[in-house]
Amino acid sequence: MRMTQIDWERLRAAARAAMERAYAPYSGFPVGAAGLTDDGRLIAGCNVENASYGMTLCAECSLVSALYGPDKPASSTRPLLVALAVVDGNGDPLMPCGRCRQLLWEHGGPGLLLETARGVLPMSEVLPDAFGAEDLSRIS
Repeated sequence: MRMTQIDWERLRAAARAAMERAYAPYSGFPVGAAGLTDDGRLIAGCNVENASYGMTLCAECSLVSALYGPDKPASSTRPLLVALAVVDGNGDPLMPCGRCRQLLWEHGGPGLLLETARGVLPMSEVLPDAFGAEDLSRIS
């Protein structure tokens, strides 16, 4: 899918709507994410905090969980993310943290398009020299 075929305003709106559902009583920093899949679905997620901060669920993690949720078509193919918008409490683009970048790489690959404050970038620029599943088979 080409960047010109992606309705970025729709993705941002869905990310903002997800952000409004965030549970962020500890940080006060709600985050929403919305993604477009290669099978045409629009999925979203928000952060869900926990009093033991290490168990907090990032918006991007929530979104990846939705990738495999009940709306996933029953097929043998693994869905991939093709475009993603992540927003903060003001509705502005927010760069995913390192952990989430790795998660997004796994479920979107180098061509996943991410809306950033600098514009739309492929994951290959957001996470250069990424570690992926193919690296696990390099050691014999």
